Amino acid sequence: MAATTTQNPGGERERTGKDAPPPLPEPLNVPVADSHTHLDMQGTTVREALEQAASVGVTTVVQVGCDLAGSRWAAQAAADFEAVWATVALHPNEAPRIVHGDPDGWSRQGARTPGGEAALDAALEEIDALAALDQVRGVGETGLDHFRTGPEGRAAQERSFRRHIDIAKRHRKALVIHDRDAHEDVLRVLAEEGAPETVVFHCYSGDAEMAKICAAEGYYLSFAGNVTFKNAQPLRDALAVTPLDRILVETDAPFLTPAPYRGRPNAPYLIPVTLRAMAAVRGLDEDALATAVAANTARAFGY
Repeated sequence: MAATTTQNPGGERERTGKDAPPPLPEPLNVPVADSHTHLDMQGTTVREALEQAASVGVTTVVQVGCDLAGSRWAAQAAADFEAVWATVALHPNEAPRIVHGDPDGWSRQGARTPGGEAALDAALEEIDALAALDQVRGVGETGLDHFRTGPEGRAAQERSFRRHIDIAKRHRKALVIHDRDAHEDVLRVLAEEGAPETVVFHCYSGDAEMAKICAAEGYYLSFAGNVTFKNAQPLRDALAVTPLDRILVETDAPFLTPAPYRGRPNAPYLIPVTLRAMAAVRGLDEDALATAVAANTARAFGY
């Protein structure tokens, strides 16, 4: 549905409809961080996004890289803004595209490249160099995606994932996992390679039993706006059994806008909506959950 405009009492015209930003929620009493966002995809300036987020108690955002251009952008944003922490990586779906010389999807290179494993290795070398920067707090999002990438691309995904694990361990940075329809294989590769000291499952998508496995390994589980969706009871069940000191909150903005704003643009300022829904699942006061989440995020990303 296209946006329309309405006249507000102040005489200004404002957007309504699916592309209208949701309203500001009530501010949190305890400041927290958005542990995973994509400011470069949100149609606003970094400064505007940070000011809006800070006005509701979201005082730090983790800007996540998905390809070389995005990782460079994340590192620069973190250098320019104290409230931005960066992670760098090749998204799981980016690896097979590089190998096959395909510029579509995540890639922003703008032209077909020769491809092959040598091209993937060269891209990973740059990720390795970016990961060494002080303002880069993590390596990710990396992992496996069996939803968008078929069997022909899985070898490249796994090769890339294993290299990211090594990069995270050598630089002592958090490893940020993208896991879509690949739970068993992600856990297998982590076990085979030996997981870094800190592992964050971004936009956790497993069930309660997997959450118990992750908790036993000391992994962090980050919950996004989809935990509020009507059909997401398995996610709420997972949240219910996750130890309090392993829980993070994220937007994955501009994606996964929480209910009741599903389908409208997401942004870090909507973290309070998701956090309050999470507190209800846990039967906790929102200040208690926010206090735990803030401490967990700082510990996970090394500061």
